Amino acid sequence: QPSVIFNQASPSAYVRGNGHTVSFALALLEDLESSGLKVLNGSAAFRLELSKIAQVRLMRQLGMDYPRTVAFNRVEALEELGKAIRFPAILKPNQGGSGARMVEVGSLGELTDVLHADPSLWNPDPVLLLQEKLEHDPVQEGIVRMEFLDGELLYAMRVVGGSGFNLCPSVDCNPEGDEDGTCAIPHTESGGNPSFLPYPDIPAEIVEEGRRLFSATGFDVGALEYLVTSDGRRVFYDINANSNLRRSVGMAMGFDPFDRVAEYLERKIASENGVA
Repeated sequence: QPSVIFNQASPSAYVRGNGHTVSFALALLEDLESSGLKVLNGSAAFRLELSKIAQVRLMRQLGMDYPRTVAFNRVEALEELGKAIRFPAILKPNQGGSGARMVEVGSLGELTDVLHADPSLWNPDPVLLLQEKLEHDPVQEGIVRMEFLDGELLYAMRVVGGSGFNLCPSVDCNPEGDEDGTCAIPHTESGGNPSFLPYPDIPAEIVEEGRRLFSATGFDVGALEYLVTSDGRRVFYDINANSNLRRSVGMAMGFDPFDRVAEYLERKIASENGVA
């Protein structure tokens, strides 16, 4: 029997035809925990990753800036809100991942047309979010992704350029150089893949804000994403328990991030086994 379980189930499994694995993984994690096993990124962490609504609620509870968000399960409910909804906005699934099934819409009519044209957007969780579009400079500033390990910042990187919403740092989704990727979320031809740049000089106050948010998630390993809007807001907008490390970014800072995670797992296993 293993002494430590490290959960790396992906909320975006459904875009690869494996949507049934998510609910099974959650049930399995709960069963493992009930038997007394140590589970890293366990069921509570996985539940948070599976719900963008829960992520927004957590940021609100912490007093952080967050994207204005409306959750709905039928378009008619949005019509009742009228002018309270601001456009342009981003349509996204409550259970997201890798930018899957995200669409920018400019009006309620356009939103209705999009959902009528592609009913699969309601999958896998028939709850959708309409979230404010955070205006920013995607070419020069991009977004910042902070990878955390055991409550501390492992590294930060800027993600700039690219097209669409898939900013996943996995080399499967966004390969290095001329390598071929295997991601199920395609990029539009106009912008190509984003660039992932080391950000060693991330300000200390942002690191502290990120650490506070990460601590509240209950994650053992994971990542946070934020951006600075054109009018100066610093907004955290995504929380990821299934960390996708970028080896080239870590190596540029003098270490292999996968080695760091492996060493962390070795320490946890030794601790559970009573080895000093």
